[in-house]
Amino acid sequence: MHETRVAINLYTLREYLKNYEEIERTLEKIKEIGYEAVQISGIGPIEPEKLKDTIEKLDLKVCASHVSLDQIKNDFRNVVNEQKLYECKHIAVPSLPKEYTKNYEGYVKAAKELSEIGKKLASEGITLSYHNHYFEFEKFEGKVALDILFKESEENYLKAEIDTYWVQFGGGDPAQWIRKLKGRVLLVHLKDMGIREGKQIFMEVGEGNLNWEEILRACEEAGVEWYIVEQDESYRSPFESIKISKENLKKMGIT
Repeated sequence: MHETRVAINLYTLREYLKNYEEIERTLEKIKEIGYEAVQISGIGPIEPEKLKDTIEKLDLKVCASHVSLDQIKNDFRNVVNEQKLYECKHIAVPSLPKEYTKNYEGYVKAAKELSEIGKKLASEGITLSYHNHYFEFEKFEGKVALDILFKESEENYLKAEIDTYWVQFGGGDPAQWIRKLKGRVLLVHLKDMGIREGKQIFMEVGEGNLNWEEILRACEEAGVEWYIVEQDESYRSPFESIKISKENLKKMGIT
């Protein structure tokens, strides 16, 4: 069986990460709940060295970072240095600027740019992934935009960080997409979807309606390295939510 490791995307806890003291307290709670790794996203201002020291002190790992396309393009060397400081080998672009998402040509342009950046990052020992939302499931010239992005990019230099909730929200099948991109899916955002008062809502992994048995089987087949829990909004304390997700994943055999 492929070795699995579970992480938490810090964006889930962004309201508790606004300054150094909050960041330290939140990372301590994450460790207590039983997570061994974090994805850096949504945190307030903190010196990278200070964050590194806190992470190291708690014996946590940084499995990946969310870094905007603009930041990678305009501040490449600092981005790379920061990832190396954290001993982090995965960067994911969390979304595309709107100018890329209006038509077929925009996605082709994004694919080429991301491939070039991915090639530069690869020479530094870092992989580049793209994190989907729902808007990439719009069709242009009969093709799903996410398909355009991955077909027009170089497999070696652009990987996928599949977000299960947003694939489902966009009308796709999360397990099918993970299988379709087998070998390119190193990171997966595990995020459940349920219904409350007639509306789709974010839920703890295993508490909603996604087909987790099939999704996790697809992840294993695809060689996913990191299973990253994320919940954009929580209807209880987000710390309670991430604990429920962790416990449910353990019951599903993911530790």
